[in-house]
Amino acid sequence: MPWRFSDADRQREVILADAYRDAQSVRGLGDAKSAATYAAAFSQNPEFYSFYRSLEAYRNAIGQDGDVLVLSPDSDFFKYLNQPRR
Repeated sequence: MPWRFSDADRQREVILADAYRDAQSVRGLGDAKSAATYAAAFSQNPEFYSFYRSLEAYRNAIGQDGDVLVLSPDSDFFKYLNQPRR
Protein backbone atom coordinates (compact mmCIF):
# COMPACT_ATOMS: atom_id res chain seq x y z
CA MET A 1 0.00 0.00 0.00
CA PRO A 2 2.55 2.62 -1.07
CA TRP A 3 -0.15 5.16 -1.94
CA ARG A 4 -0.86 5.67 1.79
CA PHE A 5 2.73 6.68 2.46
CA SER A 6 2.82 9.18 -0.39
CA ASP A 7 -0.56 10.61 0.67
CA ALA A 8 0.67 10.90 4.24
CA ASP A 9 3.84 12.63 3.01
CA ARG A 10 1.78 15.09 0.99
CA GLN A 11 -0.48 15.82 3.96
CA ARG A 12 2.57 16.34 6.15
CA GLU A 13 4.02 18.86 3.70
CA VAL A 14 0.71 20.73 3.47
CA ILE A 15 0.42 20.89 7.27
CA LEU A 16 4.00 22.12 7.62
CA ALA A 17 3.53 24.74 4.89
CA ASP A 18 0.32 25.99 6.49
CA ALA A 19 1.96 26.16 9.91
CA TYR A 20 4.93 28.08 8.48
CA ARG A 21 2.60 30.51 6.67
CA ASP A 22 0.61 31.11 9.86
CA ALA A 23 3.77 31.57 11.94
CA GLN A 24 5.14 34.12 9.47
CA SER A 25 1.84 35.99 9.52
CA VAL A 26 1.83 36.18 13.32
CA ARG A 27 5.50 37.24 13.34
CA GLY A 28 4.72 39.98 10.81
CA LEU A 29 1.85 41.29 12.92
CA GLY A 30 4.10 41.34 15.98
CA ASP A 31 6.83 43.17 14.09
CA ALA A 32 4.32 45.75 12.86
CA LYS A 33 3.00 46.34 16.39
CA SER A 34 6.55 46.63 17.71
CA ALA A 35 7.46 49.19 15.04
CA ALA A 36 4.31 51.21 15.79
CA THR A 37 5.13 51.19 19.51
CA TYR A 38 8.69 52.40 18.86
CA ALA A 39 7.43 55.10 16.49
CA ALA A 40 4.89 56.32 19.05
CA ALA A 41 7.53 56.43 21.79
CA PHE A 42 9.96 58.27 19.55
CA SER A 43 7.40 60.87 18.49
CA GLN A 44 6.47 61.61 22.12
CA ASN A 45 10.03 62.30 23.26
CA PRO A 46 12.80 61.85 20.68
CA GLU A 47 15.62 62.75 23.09
CA PHE A 48 14.50 60.20 25.71
CA TYR A 49 14.06 57.56 23.04
CA SER A 50 17.58 58.23 21.78
CA PHE A 51 18.88 58.01 25.35
CA TYR A 52 17.04 54.72 25.93
CA ARG A 53 18.38 53.18 22.72
CA SER A 54 21.89 54.27 23.72
CA LEU A 55 21.48 52.49 27.05
CA GLU A 56 20.51 49.34 25.18
CA ALA A 57 23.61 49.70 22.98
CA TYR A 58 25.80 50.18 26.07
CA ARG A 59 24.34 47.07 27.66
CA ASN A 60 24.93 45.01 24.52
CA ALA A 61 28.45 46.27 23.85
CA ILE A 62 30.00 46.78 27.27
CA GLY A 63 30.48 44.27 30.04
CA GLN A 64 30.40 41.02 28.12
CA ASP A 65 32.97 38.51 29.33
CA GLY A 66 36.01 38.52 27.11
CA ASP A 67 34.82 41.35 24.87
CA VAL A 68 37.15 44.22 24.03
CA LEU A 69 35.79 47.54 22.84
CA VAL A 70 38.24 50.17 21.57
CA LEU A 71 36.67 53.57 20.95
CA SER A 72 37.68 57.17 21.24
CA PRO A 73 36.27 58.68 24.45
CA ASP A 74 34.73 61.52 22.43
CA SER A 75 32.92 59.23 19.97
CA ASP A 76 29.15 59.50 19.48
CA PHE A 77 28.79 56.13 21.17
CA PHE A 78 29.54 57.79 24.51
CA LYS A 79 27.26 60.77 23.90
CA TYR A 80 25.27 60.26 27.09
CA LEU A 81 28.09 58.96 29.25
CA ASN A 82 30.23 62.05 28.67
CA GLN A 83 27.55 64.60 29.57
CA PRO A 84 27.91 66.33 32.94
CA ARG A 85 25.34 65.54 35.61
CA ARG A 86 22.36 67.84 35.80
